[in-house]
Amino acid sequence: MSYQVLARRLRPAQFDELVGQDHVVRALVHGLENGRLHHAYLFTGTRGVGKTTIARILAKCLNCEVGVSATPCGECTSCIEIAEGRHVDLIEVDAASRTKVDDTRDLLDNVPYLPTRGRYKVYLIDEVHMLSMSSFNALLKTLEEPPAHVKFLLATTDPKKVPLTVLSRCLQLQLKNLLPEKIADYLREVLTGDGIAFDDAALAEIARAGRGSMRDALSITDQAIAYGGGAVHAGDVAAMLGGVEHAELERLLDALLEADGATVLAVCAELAARAVDFSEVLATLAATLHDAAVTQAVAEPGMEESPLAARVASGLSPETVQLYYQIVLLGQRDLYLAPDPQCGFEMTMLRLLAFEPLPPDGELRELGMDAQRGQAGASSQARKESRPPSAPEPESEPELATVAASGRGSVSAARVRVEAGDAEAESWSELVEVLALSGVARMIAEHGIGTRLADGTWRIVLDTDHDTLLNDAQVENIRRALSEHLGRSIELEVDVGDPGAETPARRRERIALERQQRAVDALESDQNVQTLLAEFDGQLNLDSVRPRQ
Repeated sequence: MSYQVLARRLRPAQFDELVGQDHVVRALVHGLENGRLHHAYLFTGTRGVGKTTIARILAKCLNCEVGVSATPCGECTSCIEIAEGRHVDLIEVDAASRTKVDDTRDLLDNVPYLPTRGRYKVYLIDEVHMLSMSSFNALLKTLEEPPAHVKFLLATTDPKKVPLTVLSRCLQLQLKNLLPEKIADYLREVLTGDGIAFDDAALAEIARAGRGSMRDALSITDQAIAYGGGAVHAGDVAAMLGGVEHAELERLLDALLEADGATVLAVCAELAARAVDFSEVLATLAATLHDAAVTQAVAEPGMEESPLAARVASGLSPETVQLYYQIVLLGQRDLYLAPDPQCGFEMTMLRLLAFEPLPPDGELRELGMDAQRGQAGASSQARKESRPPSAPEPESEPELATVAASGRGSVSAARVRVEAGDAEAESWSELVEVLALSGVARMIAEHGIGTRLADGTWRIVLDTDHDTLLNDAQVENIRRALSEHLGRSIELEVDVGDPGAETPARRRERIALERQQRAVDALESDQNVQTLLAEFDGQLNLDSVRPRQ
């Protein structure tokens, strides 16, 4: 007898042989035992999880000569013929190749007739979502009220493409993707029974490559047995799938932990020489980082963990593990955009070496404030050096601003210094530009002058022309923005009166007018423009003049 592949030889013949679909089996078994059978079932799920297999087992249960039960005998003529796919009353249809409405009508023409040999006439329509809309419409009436001797078993990998009118007429059973652990355990039983040598690491890699599909995992196992000459070993499986071997992954992670760029690129070159699938390598790396993150989050005595993941968890901070994981995911997503896969993979590894997590908020704020102070000092020094020699050096005086006294609308002549350490800018106008304000809150800040009093309280004097903007909610928004910028909580008072100095809004208007006037003056003094005006007896349209941005 010729060799039969594992996926076909090991196809379950009974419900209790199915792996990982207990919720579906339970519903069908109870329905069969209690006589509560639906006339139409829709099995959904990804490829290779058992949709067609369950449908055929259900057909056996319905037409077994022993009787309708959840455990068909498997020995009667009906069970044997259904298992071999030649039972006259089991009509299997591949909807992907029979999508036309005429095919569906021909199929339904035989529905009224009684089954030839079995108890029920069973229509098994695979990939039903491939039917045309006309075919679905032709199927609707029969699907809603079929004869008592007819059962419809529909299977699809994409239920979203099935019309709602069809879904509502079926009992829908969603098959789950199988967990890698379940797949690996089943493969272990199969290989042990067949006397084939294997490594647990190899089975884990095959189970992961199956991506929830038992049929795919069995097909990969067949390939691995042939590739390994009758044995299944981790190195052979990694080479066959184009993945990374454990030793290579270990070297790569050790080089990343030690920030050894030369070794990282050397490992990348070795992987490229073996023509590995760099997307699979990134997936393996992401899985290892995930295990490391789990180890850091819920490490418990006796918990089973990968030695490599444990090493990564102890060598990197949780923040760094999260950052590495995100970089690897983005690298895998964008791999096809790179000039070639090796280049994309190497750039992902170099990002892991180049980036590190941001410090905590408090440290980050202090670093940012130190940087701003340094920039402000450098700018001030540059302005002093660039000032013409004829210009007299101004005396060092504190920056002053008129501040409103307590009591709404009254303004005092008190002057206080706005310290650079608090304002992080040379003026209130520059401070407003960097505050996270918008809407009415920004308008209040721009139409007033703010200062810091001696006791640390901040006060804004709002121009009387804009007092209608003022309300408690907007004052709180400004206070919160100031506190966030300064890195500490502050108290803020807002009074209405004469700001006593140029507000940010007026300053912006003045600068805009000055720039506009300079643009007009430049055109009026331009010799070429004057020549054109004289030549064509023209006039300069001042409203159309716009300064350069």
